[in-house]
Amino acid sequence: MRLIFVHGWSVTNTDTYGQLPEALQAASADYDLSLDLHHIYLGKYVSFHDEVTLDDIARGLHQALHDLPGNADQIQPFSCITHSTGGPVVRYWLNRFYGPEKLSATPLCHLVMLAPANHGSSLAILGKQRVGRIDAWFKGVEPGQRVLDWLCLGSEGQRRLNESGLHYDYVAQNVYPFVLTGQGIDRKFYDFINNYLTEPGSDGVVRVAGANMNYRFFSVCQSDEVLRKSPYTTRLVYDKKHPVRTSPAVPLEVYNQYSHSGKDMGIMRSIKQDQGAAQSVVADILKCLQTESAEAYQQRADELNALTETMQNEACQQRNCDRYAMLVFRIQDDQGNTFSKDDYDILLLGGKNYQPNTMPKSFLRDRQMNGKTSNLVFYIDVDQFHQIKDGQFGIRVIARPQKGFSYYQWAEFRSDGVSLTDIVAPNQTTYVDITLKRCVDKNVFRFARGDEKRGSFKGVKANRGLKK
Repeated sequence: MRLIFVHGWSVTNTDTYGQLPEALQAASADYDLSLDLHHIYLGKYVSFHDEVTLDDIARGLHQALHDLPGNADQIQPFSCITHSTGGPVVRYWLNRFYGPEKLSATPLCHLVMLAPANHGSSLAILGKQRVGRIDAWFKGVEPGQRVLDWLCLGSEGQRRLNESGLHYDYVAQNVYPFVLTGQGIDRKFYDFINNYLTEPGSDGVVRVAGANMNYRFFSVCQSDEVLRKSPYTTRLVYDKKHPVRTSPAVPLEVYNQYSHSGKDMGIMRSIKQDQGAAQSVVADILKCLQTESAEAYQQRADELNALTETMQNEACQQRNCDRYAMLVFRIQDDQGNTFSKDDYDILLLGGKNYQPNTMPKSFLRDRQMNGKTSNLVFYIDVDQFHQIKDGQFGIRVIARPQKGFSYYQWAEFRSDGVSLTDIVAPNQTTYVDITLKRCVDKNVFRFARGDEKRGSFKGVKANRGLKK
């Protein structure tokens, strides 16, 4: 078996892989796998220069694969283990050079992602200089800005890659992806520059919901149906035939004992060669690499789901830690205009009267705005969220301007007919796309009769704005 490793962002030394390759090779025979260090290749890509993009890295990966022995004419089958940003790198490569339409032609057999930042990292918003100072993540290496932009929660790059991922049928084409991630915090290792480093439901860098390749998209559009006359509010409606689009199922395992990085708890760096498959992540990787059929893939998924449930139940009992999810809101209007961060507000609503003050206390763990896309990301406690009064959930959007020649009316989604669990699931990310109607006042364009006295219309005023 040819096996390649792909590291995370701003790594500059192959010692980042620690003893994981050797541990896998030493234990592989016990799992009827043939792993030889001569057929294991350790990736080393440049992500610490500002001009380098994720697309550049994916193109570099494609060339590097062709440069491996025996691949000049065609890339031979291989399996891949990634860490952190390495997961999105390989997924981007797969999407760019094969995609859902050409998946049958891909040489990739297994993709085992360790703590992948598939939906970004909450730390990325701290910015280049502050992130570069977090020794726990980057060892002081100056990080590259373009990849950092992709990693920021709510980036457009993440959204495009994950929306494309909705159309994959991995198993039908004998491609087997897995996500193995931790929710442990190494309190001796992390320097506490920011509370994101000790955030529950994460490994100190990547949230479980940010790693998971099981995610969903939910879209609503503003209609003319009036919900409230003061302030004038109309309903946000969804496609009742396809209310929620879900990604293809990908096995997920969550560990309490592993954090993102470090020699003591890091999901990759803490692995010891001489302990082999006695280490949970080593045994689980080898079992993933054994998968060769749809039946085996489903069996592995069932096993990992059961282990995850056990791990998270234990975490909740020991640390009073609940399960979390992310909501990524993207707001635009029906003319394709986007909104800046100061142009809209979003309120989550609960109860049969759909009011913000009826939402469960402390359900919202974090709120983060992407400075480039103005997408808004909520990090929520799912178990508290599902306790919403009357089981009713809503979203209120207040966009600006609300009066003048062009304006927006309040819009509100109400969950009548849609289950809370359909929209928000534990350990998952939901992309919520909201399209508002851009209203144009009738005085923006009027006609004057040709026999009327000519005159200025400089002082024209809007006929009406937002109804009150």
